Amino acid sequence: MKKIILLGYMGCGKSTIANKLSKIIQFPFVDLDEKIVEKMNLSINAIFEKHGEIYFRKVEHEVFIELLNAPESCIIGLGGGTPCYANNHELLKGDNVVSIYLKASIETLLNRLAFNVSKRPLIADKSPEDMKEFIAKHLFDRSFYYNQAQYKVVVDGKTIDQTAQDIVALLA
Repeated sequence: MKKIILLGYMGCGKSTIANKLSKIIQFPFVDLDEKIVEKMNLSINAIFEKHGEIYFRKVEHEVFIELLNAPESCIIGLGGGTPCYANNHELLKGDNVVSIYLKASIETLLNRLAFNVSKRPLIADKSPEDMKEFIAKHLFDRSFYYNQAQYKVVVDGKTIDQTAQDIVALLA
């Protein structure tokens, strides 16, 4: 097994769980957004502002493919929208790929995202009620793509350790 891909909506715990999983299984964790920032030498927000979303999605797709083709085993954390563009959802089923959708309820996401709204440009200007509606609509729109993952792990009501252990059990 070469690549473990974690996907799901913002706030589902991709980075946190990937870091924990990395320590357990001794695979490095690579955050797709961080790789894009590194490659472009611009923040994600700056890429969107300067070049637009279509350009960002093109670069995101290229960097995702580079990571999948790299010889090292690793855990890849995708951005919340990554599976929904450029047929990236098809890449979740490749050889030497294990893809896992970290599924969180609207309530769980709302509770988690309320703590760091300022770091999330998509929701920074939204009231709690608007945020709930925004998340619900996004989850509905993205569910087809998220459900292309080979596995689904529900994160609601679980600790980071419990979720990481659920993933380890899938990998066994």
